[in-house]
Amino acid sequence: MTWLDLTRLAPMERYKLLTAVVIPRPVAWVTTQDRAGLVNAAPFSFFNLFGQDPALVILGLEHHRDGSGPKDTARNIAETGEFVVNIVTPDLVGPMVASAAAYPAGVSEPGVLGLALSPSGRVAPPRIADAPAAIECRLLDRLRYSDERDIVVGEAVGLAAREGLIDTGRMHVDWAGAFPVARLFADRYARLEEIARHPIPRLTGET
Repeated sequence: MTWLDLTRLAPMERYKLLTAVVIPRPVAWVTTQDRAGLVNAAPFSFFNLFGQDPALVILGLEHHRDGSGPKDTARNIAETGEFVVNIVTPDLVGPMVASAAAYPAGVSEPGVLGLALSPSGRVAPPRIADAPAAIECRLLDRLRYSDERDIVVGEAVGLAAREGLIDTGRMHVDWAGAFPVARLFADRYARLEEIARHPIPRLTGET
C-alpha cells in the first residue's frame, strides 16, 4: 500500500492525484450572463447535488492561474446571483470541451461556438438548447478558502428537460440509454453503458 502525505505535496500534485482517484464525476456545463447580458458557458467537474430541501447544487469554480481573480463564470454568479447547470450527453462533448478554452473576458462562448440558447423559466441566464436537461439555480452562498477557487452553493429552482425525458406523473427520469458523460482525469471522459441494480437489503422488522 502506498501512503502519501497530501499536506506536503504541491497543489497541482494534489489536484492530479485526487481528480484521478475521485472518479467518475458529473459534468456541469454552466451558463451565466453578466450585467450587460453577455452569455458565458464553461464546463466544471467539481460539481454535484447536495440535498433536496432546499435542493442544493455545489460548484467548485477555478480562478485565473495568473492570480488575476475569478473567471467569467464565478464573477457572473457573484454579480447576478444566478446560473444554469446544463447536463452533457455524449453528443455534446465536442462543444462542451471547446467551451473550456481560455477565451478572453468579454467573449461569449455560445456566440463563438454557435451554440443555440433557450430562455430559462426562473432565472435570467439561458440554457443550452441542445442539452437534454438544465437545472436553473440561484446563489445561496460563496465560500473562498484560498485564491485558487470559489465554492458556490446554489438552490435549484427550475428544471428544463427535453420531451420524453421526465414522466411528470411518477417523477421518473428515463435516459433511454443515452446517459450523461462523466469526467475522469486530464482530458479523459467516460460513457455510462453498463448499469447494474443493487437494491439495499431490508433488515428484519424494518418498516
